[in-house]
Amino acid sequence: MSAKKSHKFYGHGIPRVKPEDLGGKLIVVEGADGSGRSTQIAELVNWLETSGRPTVQVGLKRSTLVSEELEKAQDGNVLSRTTLSLFYATDFADQLENIILPALKAGFIVLSDRYIYTLMARDMVRGMDEKWLKNLYGIAPVPDAVFYLSVEPEELVQRNLSKNATLDYWESGMDLGLSREVFDSFLKYQASMQSAFKAMQKTYGFDIVDANRSANAVNKELRKKISSVLDTE
Repeated sequence: MSAKKSHKFYGHGIPRVKPEDLGGKLIVVEGADGSGRSTQIAELVNWLETSGRPTVQVGLKRSTLVSEELEKAQDGNVLSRTTLSLFYATDFADQLENIILPALKAGFIVLSDRYIYTLMARDMVRGMDEKWLKNLYGIAPVPDAVFYLSVEPEELVQRNLSKNATLDYWESGMDLGLSREVFDSFLKYQASMQSAFKAMQKTYGFDIVDANRSANAVNKELRKKISSVLDTE
């Protein structure tokens, strides 16, 4: 059995938090809307908890502190890109301090429905400085595993329309003026997001999972890879 690894932070971390005290596992599932994230996470939670591993879930816009205000701000489209970026960072920081770190200290598995990578990719596609973003998210612990569910933009369109009968304003990048047509804007924006993720993969080394396949095939691969991570305990 391999020696247990201590968690690290991407940058300066959180004051008075020692990485060696974080004994749990942090597992991240990334991907666009329509990539199957929610389905996979629900299956993984059931699998982990059935096998006796207590699991805590976190994700974007779930902070009790600012999630409602963030939702309202997005609906009104009234914030500058920098302010919106900091709003999301506050949402993440609140969950980090009150959910993620306590859970890791208690030895839980933290399953994150997207993480700082989505936030950074969204901001970089909108012209934000990568160095500034890396510093902003230096508070984030390095996950034990990150899986990016990659789905072709054309397939994402079909999945989103099938599920919601419409395309989300922000997931279509309509604020960027890529196209007057939401369909075309969605394809261009998601292609840009995929490029950003592939570029970040070289830096952060996460797994790119082909999610154009069936949900069962994707889940089988995720379980296998997560099992190998848990075996390092």
